[in-house]
Amino acid sequence: MTTPPLLDYSGRTVVVTGAATGMGAETVALLLDAGAEVHALDIAEVTAPVAASHQVDLGDPTSIDGVLDGLPERIDALMHCAGIPGGTRFDPLTVMRVNFFGLRHLTEAVFGRLSGDASITSIASLAGGGWPGHTAELSELMATDGFAGAEAWMDGRDDLVGDGYGLSKECVQYWTMWRSTTAIRSGVRVNAICPGVTDTKIMVDFRQAMGDAAIDMTADAGIGRLAEAAEMAPAMLFLGHHRAASYINGVNLDIDGGFMAAMTTGQVDFSKYALGG
Repeated sequence: MTTPPLLDYSGRTVVVTGAATGMGAETVALLLDAGAEVHALDIAEVTAPVAASHQVDLGDPTSIDGVLDGLPERIDALMHCAGIPGGTRFDPLTVMRVNFFGLRHLTEAVFGRLSGDASITSIASLAGGGWPGHTAELSELMATDGFAGAEAWMDGRDDLVGDGYGLSKECVQYWTMWRSTTAIRSGVRVNAICPGVTDTKIMVDFRQAMGDAAIDMTADAGIGRLAEAAEMAPAMLFLGHHRAASYINGVNLDIDGGFMAAMTTGQVDFSKYALGG
């Protein structure tokens, strides 16, 4: 008897946001190879041979609601790969809307369609690692309702919001843990990956916003290079798989080439990158 591949997705229906480029496109490619029926969402055109493709602006609740009727009635895995950078082309509110408010809105809109062994897997970021210092504020945000409630929460918090990127990824990490405890009662697991610096088309934005020194530091420590988008996609399939990751819930998985290990154990020479000690 032939043993099926560990990450076989045959007969599984998967919805992927941010499916057109970068980590999302790599995730879609692997899902198709694994036999999944993929329904893709993106503001850009999706060229992969998916079952259905929907153009949607995840920063606009009306746009999200407009594609709901076209999504399948049963969803076995929801994979959030959409995201935009902060500090360059997009204002903080737009970043927060796309990177977190839209993620949450879509999830709750289709939650009732998720099967009994379904999963929700999001792409967060190492940039969201500051959430432990903001648990009180983030708990308040988690209790808000929809885009309007989340935007009202932002009022008067300009210093916390910053350019929107770091906070939006803190939100994804915190929401992953927060929502996992209630979602699992319906059999739905919630996890996220936290990539280190990854060479995608928005790397130019990150270099402009963060500076070359910060990018070089996070790339050098550990493996010593930027990650490739294709190196993130397998973890998305693993965490989303109903058998391979059946007991993994509420996890934010760092995929950073060892940067956090080096930093946590005091093995990063910050002075080398003119970032201070």
